[in-house]
Amino acid sequence: MTLHKRIRPFNTKETYPEQKLDNDLSQGVVARGTMVFLRGQVSQDLDSRESLHIGDAAKQTAKTMQNVKTLLEEAGTTMEAICRIVVYLTDIRYREAVYQEMGKWLKGVYPCSTGLVVQALARPEWVVEIEITAVIPD
Repeated sequence: MTLHKRIRPFNTKETYPEQKLDNDLSQGVVARGTMVFLRGQVSQDLDSRESLHIGDAAKQTAKTMQNVKTLLEEAGTTMEAICRIVVYLTDIRYREAVYQEMGKWLKGVYPCSTGLVVQALARPEWVVEIEITAVIPD
């Protein structure tokens, strides 16, 4: 019996070929059919893994939120089901652009939110990463 559904599983050997990693991960997990946990999403094509919109925090956020929407739909839910969001920025000066763009996607949703400024993300071209927890409605 499988307790969890894995959304877009992958191995880090393909994702980060320049690093000597060998970890089995997934873009998201649906736990017991009700909770959805998305790994930190970035401005990356979900299929090719190409980094997009280098140097543009607003466009990176738009692509990141598009990825969130796609993955939530694949998990069987919607943006309206987001409960918690964690935003990682590499520079506080990106905050306004990131939150303005993110706000367009979350209008009327009212998730609880945490924002952090970090020294770096997994790739130097990424300036924002967004982690999501959502539910699948009854």
